Amino acid sequence: MTVAPIEAVLFDWGGTLTAFHSVDLLDAWRAAAHVLAPDREDDVAAALLDAEREVWARTATTMRSATTGEVLHAASAAVGLPVEAALHERAVAAYLDGWAPTSFARPGAVDVMRSLRQRGLRTGLLSNTHWPRGRHEEWLARDGLLDLLDARIYTSDLEHVKPHPAAFAALLDAVGVAPEHAVFVGDRPHDDIWGAQAVGMRAVWMRTDAVPSYDVEPDAVIDDLGELVAVVDRWTQPG
Repeated sequence: MTVAPIEAVLFDWGGTLTAFHSVDLLDAWRAAAHVLAPDREDDVAAALLDAEREVWARTATTMRSATTGEVLHAASAAVGLPVEAALHERAVAAYLDGWAPTSFARPGAVDVMRSLRQRGLRTGLLSNTHWPRGRHEEWLARDGLLDLLDARIYTSDLEHVKPHPAAFAALLDAVGVAPEHAVFVGDRPHDDIWGAQAVGMRAVWMRTDAVPSYDVEPDAVIDDLGELVAVVDRWTQPG
């Protein structure tokens, strides 16, 4: 059987290009709550977390995407706070500042990306996120990855999240590669591995026990990002 040649290697972000981090989500929202209503920080933080959980529950069943702005709007309505664009912008910035320490790329990520590009392969990123594009791009630039990714797609800009085929199609269109010529690398067996294979891509699982399991067989498994280049080489240089 003839196997289609690989033209692109595409990545998930959180847990794949970055390490997985366990975070107190209520505490993470306190920074935003302090901006929105410093005298009601506890109940506003709780409302923000409830709104975020509703967003993720919705995406789990409908695969409809969302934005951090939607979370703030919903929480503000729930606790009777005014919706002020400038205030919400400052609250989102404060919230994301708290996540910044979790955003650093895995050691060796730059070397892996350079190695793939030296082999003539295109690269790309598809992240399930309600965070705004600008902050993701800032972090990628800080880590030296921004210019090593030919396309960067965030579901906060899309109608659907992974594993919806439209999310993967947006990335494949952006890199100009058909699914049978692409490899997707991710840590989530359902969103990343099953989703990528369902649209015709090969999928490499970044092994972890920190995310929900799913009955799917990845095309390859790695424990360290640095192992990826050898996997790709086996597929691009058979025999």
